[in-house]
Amino acid sequence: MTAPAPRWSVVIPAYDEAGRLPPYLKEVQAYFEGRDEPYEVIVVDDGSRDGTGERVREVAAGRSHVVVHDLGRNRGKGHAVRAGMARAIGSLRLMADADGATPIAEAARLERAVAAGADLAVGSRVLRDPTVSRQVRLHRKLSGAVFNFLVRRLGVAGVVDTQCGFKLLRGSVAEALFPLVTTDGFGFDVELLMLAERAGYRVAEVAVNWADQPGSKVGVLRSGPRMLLEVATARRRLAERRDRGRIA
Repeated sequence: MTAPAPRWSVVIPAYDEAGRLPPYLKEVQAYFEGRDEPYEVIVVDDGSRDGTGERVREVAAGRSHVVVHDLGRNRGKGHAVRAGMARAIGSLRLMADADGATPIAEAARLERAVAAGADLAVGSRVLRDPTVSRQVRLHRKLSGAVFNFLVRRLGVAGVVDTQCGFKLLRGSVAEALFPLVTTDGFGFDVELLMLAERAGYRVAEVAVNWADQPGSKVGVLRSGPRMLLEVATARRRLAERRDRGRIA
C-alpha cells in the first residue's frame, strides 16, 4: 500500500549537531505523530565531523519518512536549506534550526498564518505577544537589533526579525523561491524574503516562543559583517534581474 503524500516537510540543516539535534528530532517526531498527519523530516548534514548523521539515523530508526541528506562537505546553512527544500514534497514546508531554540509546537502558529492567507510565515523573536516567552542573552538581543535595522535599510522593510530559523512556506511558494536563492551562508534568509516581497507573495511575521541555546555557531558580532556582505550581494543580484526584466 502506497504511503500518503506528506502534508508537512520539515527541513533541518545540521552542522556538527550530534549533541543538540537528537533530542529536538525526538520532539519533532512526537509532535507530528501526535497530529496524526503524514509528514517527512529531511535532515541535511552539512559536512558534519561529529557523527551527526549517524546519531540522526539512530533516533529515527524504523521511520522511513525521516531521512538524512549528506552534503559530504560543509557548504553553508543557505545551501543546506536549499538542498533540503529541493527534496521536500509536502504541501507545507517548514525549516527549523537543529538546536531546537523554537519548540516544534510553534509550527501551529505559523500554520494559522498560512491558513489565513500568508504564503510565507516567519517566526519572530522580536514581535511582542503576551502568549509567548523569549530567553535571549542581552548581547545577542542588542546585536540582533542592529543587524535587523541594517537589513531593513538594505531592502526588507516588512519583516523585523529576518534571521529566526523557523519559517513555513506553502509548497508551491518554496518551489518557486528556493531555486532563485543563491546565498550559501547565513544571509540566505534575507535573500529569500527579498525574493518573496519582489514576487508579490504575502509574508506574515508571527511571534514565537524561543530560547537561546548554548553552542550557537552564529553570532551577529562574529558573523554579521559577512552576512551583511551576502545581503548586499543578493540585493545587487536582484536589481540586475529586475533590470533584465525578470520577475525577481
